[in-house]
Amino acid sequence: MKIHIDLDDKYEETSITIQAKEWSKELDDLISMIKQQKPQRLFGVKEDQTILLEPTNIDYVFVENRKTYAVVQKEQIEVRMKLYEVEELLVSRHFMRFSKSVIGNLHQIARFELSFNGNLCVYFHSGNKEYITRKYVNSIKEKLMIGGLTDGK
Repeated sequence: MKIHIDLDDKYEETSITIQAKEWSKELDDLISMIKQQKPQRLFGVKEDQTILLEPTNIDYVFVENRKTYAVVQKEQIEVRMKLYEVEELLVSRHFMRFSKSVIGNLHQIARFELSFNGNLCVYFHSGNKEYITRKYVNSIKEKLMIGGLTDGK
């Protein structure tokens, strides 16, 4: 692997370009490492108090009635961000889109079952469950079964 760094005052922000023949696990790990430089926690609101949420403890994040909630154990804690903003923040922490209104933590999945309609029912270690719509089933199964997750949380 070759690394070229060009430092100059003319650049407004840092930009990374990767040139490769094909995608590899090494590139996947590199991208994850770069993205983990973002903030590591979310702010939640519960009973007029702001609390810090550790992404590793979140099972999934969903939208209901235009509000975004993070599910931690059996609690639903409001997160004052749009779902796509949460997704961008947590993608490097192994969160993936489950449906139009849900993103889930792949590290918290204990097991899953295929439903008769093609959806996937996911059971988390906490006992919570959520459904993955057909549109997202293949990418999540691939990530889970082919080893797209690294052991480090």
